[in-house]
Amino acid sequence: MKILNLYAGIGGNRKLWGNDHEITAIEYKQEIADIYHDFFPQDKIVVGDAHQYLLDYYKEFDFIWSSPPCPTHSIVRFVAMGIKERPQKAVFPSMKLYEEILFLQHYYKGKFCVENVKSFYKPLIPPFEFVGHFFWTNFVISPFIGDGSRDHHGTIKTLQKRKGFNIEKYKVDKRTILRNCVEPEIGKHILDCALGLNKQKTLL
Repeated sequence: MKILNLYAGIGGNRKLWGNDHEITAIEYKQEIADIYHDFFPQDKIVVGDAHQYLLDYYKEFDFIWSSPPCPTHSIVRFVAMGIKERPQKAVFPSMKLYEEILFLQHYYKGKFCVENVKSFYKPLIPPFEFVGHFFWTNFVISPFIGDGSRDHHGTIKTLQKRKGFNIEKYKVDKRTILRNCVEPEIGKHILDCALGLNKQKTLL
């Protein structure tokens, strides 16, 4: 398939997709796009605005994955507003998330998945929910059993092991980059469901 991987980061969701597909990744930070390229040199990588790229090129792809920025929706950030040691400013939730869901639901003819964190409010459009995240798709996601932990409070070494990426040599915010990674097993499970290979999976 021709796959569009929006807000690609270093490629957590893409890690177990293999090399049989033609994948285009969009990432707006050059230093992160460079890491993605090191792990997936066969993919086409575009440094730019994923939201606009979706609007301009959606017709060219068979499957679209989108992971829009999540901080303004996060229940964790919302709860943290009450913690004096980690004060958070009140902000408007970014509606780009719902813009993309509605756009894909009504204009796009292929399979899609939009991923985001569990929100502090009842989702405006009902998602699938598992392993602490929301997924909006136009196909059925079969059950996925996990322990619910993403090791967000673990060490860099723990996070690298969990996500399957060694980024020790890069001068970047390793913790944030790794925490932003979708678990590779989940990325593969959802793509398998889109392809009709939808057996129940277990995250160990």
